[in-house]
Amino acid sequence: MRVETLGEGEPEVAVVGAIHGDEPCGSVAVESLVEADPAVERPVKLIVANERALDAGDRYVDEDLNRAFPGSPDADTHEGRLAHELLAELRGCEILSLHSTRSYAAPFALVDEMDAHARSVCPYLSVEAVVETAQYSEGRLIAYPDVVELECGLQRSAVAAENAKSLVREFLVATGVLAGDGERPRHHPLSVFRLDQRIPKETADGYEVFVENFERIAEGEAFAAADGELLRADRPFYPVLLSAYGYENVFGYAGDLVDRLDGDGVTGPVGEERSARTDGRNR
Repeated sequence: MRVETLGEGEPEVAVVGAIHGDEPCGSVAVESLVEADPAVERPVKLIVANERALDAGDRYVDEDLNRAFPGSPDADTHEGRLAHELLAELRGCEILSLHSTRSYAAPFALVDEMDAHARSVCPYLSVEAVVETAQYSEGRLIAYPDVVELECGLQRSAVAAENAKSLVREFLVATGVLAGDGERPRHHPLSVFRLDQRIPKETADGYEVFVENFERIAEGEAFAAADGELLRADRPFYPVLLSAYGYENVFGYAGDLVDRLDGDGVTGPVGEERSARTDGRNR
C-alpha cells in the first residue's frame, strides 16, 4: 500500500485507488495528483491500496479486498491484512474510493445511505446517479462512515482514467481541499436508487443483457438471457450494475428509484412511480 500526503497536518480527507487491481483508473488519478502536487487548503491523504494486485493486473491476490473489511492483522489472506491496515490509514477521514465497472460507461456514485455527508458531496460530482447499497454493504469499505465510492467508467479504459482524474478534483473542491474557481460548483439534479435484490445468473455458456442501467424495466420485459433463454421482469425495476459478465453468479441488481436531489443536495419528489422486485426466474 502506497500512502502520500499533500499539505501539512493530519489529513481529514482521503482518496483511495486500486482497491481492485484490475481497475487501474484510481491509481492513475492518485498518481496524477501526486505528480501535480497542487496547493491545498486542507491536507489530504492519497492511497494506492492493493499494489500487489495492481502490479499483477488481477482483481485481487487471495480474496476481494472490497469484501474483506474490517480485516485483521492476523488474517490468512493478503487482502484480509490489507483491509485492516487500510482502515487504520483512513480513520477519521472523509473518503473517496475510485472504481470502474464492466456494466456502464458513465460515472455514478455509490453510498451506504444518502446521509448528510453524501448529500454534501454527491451533487457536486459529475455523476449520472447515486446508488444506496444499503443491505449489500457488508464487508465493503462503503459500509464505514463518510465514504463515497465512484464507478468512473468502463474497466481498464482510458476514459475511466480521465474521468477519475476529474472526479477526484471535484471531490477535493467539494470537501474544501482545493480552492476551486470561486463559488462552489453546482451540478444537475441527481436520481437516487437503492439496491433491492440481486439478479441471479444460472450456469450457462453464454449470457446477454438487453437493457441499460438506470432505465426502468417494465413488467414482463426481457432484460437478459442465459444460453438464449430469456429472463423477464415479474415486476418493474431499475437495473443497476447489470452486465453479462461483470459478476460470476449474478447479472447485477434490481433497484428502486427512491429520491431526487437538486443541485444543492435538497430532496425532491420522485412521483408515483416506484420500482418493484424481480427474482430473475420468470421466463
